[in-house]
Amino acid sequence: MRALSAGLSLVLTAALVTPASAAVRDDTRYVDPLIGSAGGGNTYPGAVRPFGMISWSPTSTRGDQTNTGAANGYAYDVTRVRGFSLTHVNGAGCHPGAAGDVPIMPHTGAITSSPTADTGDQVYASDFTHADEIAEPGRYRVGLKSGATADLSVTTRAGIGEFTFPAEGSLLFRVSNSLNGSEDAEVTIDPVANTVSGSVLTGAFCGRRANGGVNNQKTYYRLYFTASFDRPITAYGTWVNSELRPGTTTASGGEGYLTGNARAGKGSGGFVSFADNKVTTRVGISYTSAEAAERNLAAEIPKRATVAQIAEEARKAWAKQLRAVEVDGGTADERTIFYTALYHTFLQPNVISDAGRELRYGNFSGWDQYRAQTQLLALLAPDVASTYAQSLLDIARKNGGVWDRWVHITGPTHVMTGDPSAPAIAGMYAMGATDFDVRAAYDSLLHQATVPHPDGLSDKGCPGQCEGQRPNLAEHLRLGYAPHDTCHCWGGAAETLEDAVADHALADLAARLGLPSEELRKRAGWWRNTFNPATGHQQARRADGSWVTPFNPASDQGFAQGSSATYTWMVPHDAQGLAEAMGGKDIAAARLDAFFHRPDGSWATGGDPLRYDPTNEPGIHTPWLYNELGRPHQTQETVRAMAKLVYRTGPNGLPGNDDLGTMSAWYVFAALGLYPRTPSSAELHVSSPMFPKARIAQRGITILAPGAPGIHVDDVRWNGRRQTTPWLPEQFVQRGGVLRVSTATR
Repeated sequence: MRALSAGLSLVLTAALVTPASAAVRDDTRYVDPLIGSAGGGNTYPGAVRPFGMISWSPTSTRGDQTNTGAANGYAYDVTRVRGFSLTHVNGAGCHPGAAGDVPIMPHTGAITSSPTADTGDQVYASDFTHADEIAEPGRYRVGLKSGATADLSVTTRAGIGEFTFPAEGSLLFRVSNSLNGSEDAEVTIDPVANTVSGSVLTGAFCGRRANGGVNNQKTYYRLYFTASFDRPITAYGTWVNSELRPGTTTASGGEGYLTGNARAGKGSGGFVSFADNKVTTRVGISYTSAEAAERNLAAEIPKRATVAQIAEEARKAWAKQLRAVEVDGGTADERTIFYTALYHTFLQPNVISDAGRELRYGNFSGWDQYRAQTQLLALLAPDVASTYAQSLLDIARKNGGVWDRWVHITGPTHVMTGDPSAPAIAGMYAMGATDFDVRAAYDSLLHQATVPHPDGLSDKGCPGQCEGQRPNLAEHLRLGYAPHDTCHCWGGAAETLEDAVADHALADLAARLGLPSEELRKRAGWWRNTFNPATGHQQARRADGSWVTPFNPASDQGFAQGSSATYTWMVPHDAQGLAEAMGGKDIAAARLDAFFHRPDGSWATGGDPLRYDPTNEPGIHTPWLYNELGRPHQTQETVRAMAKLVYRTGPNGLPGNDDLGTMSAWYVFAALGLYPRTPSSAELHVSSPMFPKARIAQRGITILAPGAPGIHVDDVRWNGRRQTTPWLPEQFVQRGGVLRVSTATR
């Protein structure tokens, strides 16, 4: 539970135990945006609407203006801020992550030096305490030690902030100070029109990571903004690098994408001062033009609007979005964990199109999202998922037909490995998100999977951001695996496994479209070519067929952000075949037992490369593999154990980087007692639901678990018919109905 003042704590506690209105359900009271803001969850607590373009949230500092106190701008243990930025990414796993564009800082003292010259954030930043901070869906409020306060709310493309000062005060527009820096930035102050406008040219997602990030220190988008005020500007000025220029109205200059001395003291911005001790600021943004930013502001926030009014509209928007799943029963804490996870799932994708234009989305954390988030999005919001799929196709077309594995806004960043667009698109389509040009998407993805691209022979960005999206495809096709020594990829074994999942997904999609899928099915089985019978593990191979040695299942050699012990299970589309390769279902089950438990019998919850790691994506499907081995009671035990042990209330409530809602989506599925059997199928594994009743109204699905929170499933019936397998057919998603899961606590 987030920290509040004593009086506000009592109000919130009372709200938590008050039943929802029978007429219009509102579960926003269970959402705590501070969950995941510590312990590496990398979430942000600021004001945002569902799938919003703007997300107004703090940029923290640990005393270095060329860095940030947290991967995506905010960490609970860092209580000093240098501004409130207009854009954020939820849960990205590198530092700095991305965005954090145009920090706006309320300042209570005189402006006597260039804020960019304050490289240690000693002058133009302020401390705060969590007792003076309130984070709610669509609204963020904080009181600063300087005496200034910020009260922020947003629409989809615009924001409104009420800033107060002990006396007269100023607002700093740090236009060049995005989290990763900037190539260029500009600011214009119009004291007659009472506005500040400008833009920042930036990008560089994961541009500082050790494994290939230097290749990503590049620009791929420009964000435009316009801000207006309800009080007259009484003084103003700009700065460029270390030069303060009082009375000037324009400035420009970027910071570059480096850090420390290579960037310190560079950049530009502007300030405006007010004689009043309170000013309301309206801000519009756009990724297309300054005029579009103005139109977005005019369309979404009236001139006389207040933060309270916009925040109430934001709360209603979130209440409507959260009604995608309505759960009954459970404790207040259990509902807080659930609805906050659902909230985090709906933070992305993000609108990138302007008001009045054809709706389009950006931001695709493919390697992460295809394992849970995109399927859940399609299940709960098929209209959004359909537009998302079309947007990704459009982005690929603009990128020369290349589907990048990690798209920030619309920019290709090449982060991670594999070809995740294929399972993401196939999975969304299987789940019912079908309103997009699926045949064009399939044809384009098939081309990427079958026709080598020149980038596939490049080592730029390797290992973490290799430019080839199907690296050295010709060699992969010749050998039936990605050779570790010549693949131009992060790890040959990981690439082989990821591409096998992608090829299976394309085969599934082809079959749905009535197209040939036999060759793709064959390629989906190439995981066997990196499975070494002598070690019983996935293992990297060289182009000459030899195994990379020495081999250690705890090593990540040949893999990406995971060990062989984890990746060996990454065959969700052929779990039966994997079990056979291991020596049979009993042997596979025994190995799973050792994977999920420490030698003393306790549950493994991370930190051991030989065992399950719930903090990262490559193995998050494995708790459901017991279903494939005829041991569903162990799936039920394992899913529940992981959900209870690593998901909690409070800032440390997420097990790892939320990765654009992926970890949160895992929890939502687990709480419902469901999980995709494969990334490209609508078949759903069954485990034990955590709530006695859940409804997905748009799909006509009701899940009843009268024995909840019982763990062991005694009986599963769909529309009264007993299910004989521990997974549901795709017709369940297509037709809906009542799923009754009888559980016991034995």
